[in-house]
Amino acid sequence: MTATIASLYRYPVKGLSPEPLERAELTAGHYFPGDRLFAVENGPSGFDAAAPEHQPKIKYLMLMRNERLAGLRTRYHDATRELSIDSEGREAARGDLSTKDGRLTIEAFFRKFMPDELRGPPKVLTAPDTYRFTDSRRGFVSILNRASIAEVEGAVGAPVDELRFRANIYLEGWPAWSEFMLIGSDLTVGGVKLRVTKRIERCAATNVDPVTAARDMNIPRTLMQAFGHTDCGIYCEVIEGGEMKLGDKIAIVP
Repeated sequence: MTATIASLYRYPVKGLSPEPLERAELTAGHYFPGDRLFAVENGPSGFDAAAPEHQPKIKYLMLMRNERLAGLRTRYHDATRELSIDSEGREAARGDLSTKDGRLTIEAFFRKFMPDELRGPPKVLTAPDTYRFTDSRRGFVSILNRASIAEVEGAVGAPVDELRFRANIYLEGWPAWSEFMLIGSDLTVGGVKLRVTKRIERCAATNVDPVTAARDMNIPRTLMQAFGHTDCGIYCEVIEGGEMKLGDKIAIVP
């Protein structure tokens, strides 16, 4: 059973815009590169960068609770370490996330943008090298099967934007839901070797249209009613590093 990489994405700031990639260089034991490097704390969370422990996502600004975030267009610029935020068609904020002044600029934007949704002062958090702000403790790399998304579309009766699921790798070529049979299996993805660790349970973040920011569907309920579960996609860990790029083959290791 062979598939092909159809698209690659990273999400530098938790809850903010996806960024398409043509290729990615992965390292054994690490996360998808450039993914969930930052989060915006919604009031004191208890996160300690010196001793990072996984925190519930409700402690951060995120789409499950804060759908207005989908109306922003953000970009993280690796060379300058700046985050730019466009709102209503214009740049509303830009700050270097490696500096205190830059983080204060971004935090000030969120105080003005969504004051009624804040439980305390928003604060930009930076993940140390061994940690990322993923929903799962072992959410190193996420994969979505486009055939499974097509099944969800059939159950919904309307198009479902794949970016509702905020995965790193979208693939074509596997039968719908066949990815669930691969837990514990190894995959070669271009020059990378991954091990499938678990299914991805979906939350209300998938109800938000990533273009309009409207909460216009109930994907978890649809999954449960149509398929008897609330899962869509799989998590993997990186066993052997290397490069993957658009069009690369994905194969199951015998």
